Amino acid sequence: MNEEITALSASDVSRLIRARELSAREALEAHMDQIDRVNPRINAIVTLDRAGAARQAEAADALTRSGAVLPPLHGVPMTHKDTHSTAGLRTTFGSPLFADNVPDHDDLIVARFKAAGVVTTGKSNVPEFAAGSHTFNEVFGTTTNPYDPRLSAGGSSGGVAAALAARIQSIGDGSDMGGSLRIPASFCNVVGFRPSLGMIPLAPSRNAWGWLARTGPMAREVTDVALAMSVLTGTDASTPFHCPVPASSFREPLERDLTGLRIGWSPDFGLGIPVQKEVLRVLEGQLRVFEDLGAIVEEASPDLRDADVVFDTVRSLDFALAYGDLVADHAEDIKAEVRWNVARGLALTGADVVESALARTRLAAATRHFFTRFDVFASPAAQLLPFDASWRYPRTVKGIEFDTYLEWMRSACVVSAMGIPALCMPAGFSDSGLPVGMQLAMNHGRDVNLLQVGFAYEQATHHARRAPELLSVGR
Repeated sequence: MNEEITALSASDVSRLIRARELSAREALEAHMDQIDRVNPRINAIVTLDRAGAARQAEAADALTRSGAVLPPLHGVPMTHKDTHSTAGLRTTFGSPLFADNVPDHDDLIVARFKAAGVVTTGKSNVPEFAAGSHTFNEVFGTTTNPYDPRLSAGGSSGGVAAALAARIQSIGDGSDMGGSLRIPASFCNVVGFRPSLGMIPLAPSRNAWGWLARTGPMAREVTDVALAMSVLTGTDASTPFHCPVPASSFREPLERDLTGLRIGWSPDFGLGIPVQKEVLRVLEGQLRVFEDLGAIVEEASPDLRDADVVFDTVRSLDFALAYGDLVADHAEDIKAEVRWNVARGLALTGADVVESALARTRLAAATRHFFTRFDVFASPAAQLLPFDASWRYPRTVKGIEFDTYLEWMRSACVVSAMGIPALCMPAGFSDSGLPVGMQLAMNHGRDVNLLQVGFAYEQATHHARRAPELLSVGR
């Protein structure tokens, strides 16, 4: 029975609790049993609050019995990403400096999930300060992939993605600067959604005007992503950005006819970005699904020549703002990739900032031009299949050697620089049984439309229903 519960979507868990066919306590027991059963193999969940979660589940069941109006995610158990502060619950950011840190506040995305009725059970693993798309740190170790525990789950939302794939939970909170929602979603056969700017304010934040980093939901089904967006979306007074879409729009039907939808597909982003042949073989085979749904697919890419300089400059500045003081005081205790990012940010000149602003303006114009011709930009979410979890990061793809830890992530970074909503959809498997994700993106503010496109594709394929063999071990 517990395994049946953990296979349910968040929408179904909440519906059954509302109908009194399932209690929040039973949902929590199934969640905890699954953690005990599979987490030792993948190390996705790193902090648990069993007693606190039990009290929350009891309160949820009492609310159900009271006849009160129930929130949208009533009684749904979930852990939160360990870079998202949780009041009264340890939040380490994957750093030894914060190994015993217990915040006194919830970050906005956590607060909104809690207000929507979730039962908070613990925290999921992250790379130190979310730097990099492979989840390992010196506090908790490495998170591995449920489809092959020898391999990476991606990052920085790797703990979330692995927990979803392993049926530990049905919904999760991720974040994304250079692919931290999309790459782990690709590696773990789940859905990861990076929304438009302003949809889910990044709060609290040291830089209220930051635009590159986003928070967003992950799930195994697009319907759950839409449900999450319906409770997470909305302007917050602490940030200056306007929310382009009302939260209520995510409660509209996801069904959409794709006849005539114009999709521009690029295997290399027009930049010669290297992508493994097996990844491209899987994705190019999936393009026929969109054509069968009535879409028009042709090979095309926005002009992304300015994307690298925009991403590199803004990312470096953001790291210097967020972690410059910490690195100055504790450099020897912080991983090299974070120190490198901060150093690049502090070394920026006025000319660098000016050139980045001009490049971003050109990139925005190129993005607008592309979306006068196409509705959707489709591309690989990750440039390679899940890699050896013992690596710090991949050093080559297709024989091209990388100088930095970011270059293997360019498939996501260049889309981040465009500033538009992006969705990673489960898109099939390699011959060796490893997941591959398709990255779909639309113009700013077209978040609902993007989820509708993803939903149509999902209904035609249902790749996420293929569970890891790990789940059959030890039954």
